[in-house]
Amino acid sequence: MQRIDILLTGDLVGGFAPFRHADLELVLHRWSNPAQLPLIEGSLWAFVDWVLPDMSGLELCRRLRCDPVTTTAHITVVLEEDDAEDRKRALRTGADDYMVGPLTRTALLDRVLSGHVVEHGESNGRKVSLGDLTIDIPAFQARWQGKAIALMPNEFRLLRYFVEHPGRVFTRVQLISALGKQEPSIDERTVDVWIGRLRRALKAVGAGNPLRTVRSLGYVFDDQ
Repeated sequence: MQRIDILLTGDLVGGFAPFRHADLELVLHRWSNPAQLPLIEGSLWAFVDWVLPDMSGLELCRRLRCDPVTTTAHITVVLEEDDAEDRKRALRTGADDYMVGPLTRTALLDRVLSGHVVEHGESNGRKVSLGDLTIDIPAFQARWQGKAIALMPNEFRLLRYFVEHPGRVFTRVQLISALGKQEPSIDERTVDVWIGRLRRALKAVGAGNPLRTVRSLGYVFDDQ
């Protein structure tokens, strides 16, 4: 099944439930913290409001284009009104297109589905690496110095997220959110179980323990 992850910085009339049609799945993420991305498992589309609480939509658009994880995302700026100068500024900043808010679920799905073009091989062979650690995303396989790491789905996704954000401390709540586990809610201590399994799997292949506990905060994957 093909997947599109959709980030939304504002409200959506009609709700955020996933949408599935044939072999295509659209997963909608309420993105309230621009400094923290959820786990992206498909091609990426971002709907960025013109006005945000802590920065302008244009600034967030620039940041998305500069981040290697999001640089190829399709960015739609959601304008407060249909102003010609605002449209030009959005496109010059790096947006692919624009819409006028308030954003509705029907309009969003129509835009994404009409603009979705299957690019054969887009995700084939996609990998992320950190030192001797390589993660083959389509194959759902992680390796250390060529040796396969035995991981269950949650631990695989958690490792991938850490590798994409090395050196950053994440709280348990942030990790739950990143893995899309906030609904239904789970106990924060479940993260400790995931971390324990991931540590054991890494040690089993000789990778040591790059996962460090930061007291009273959470966990960080050290970039060695």
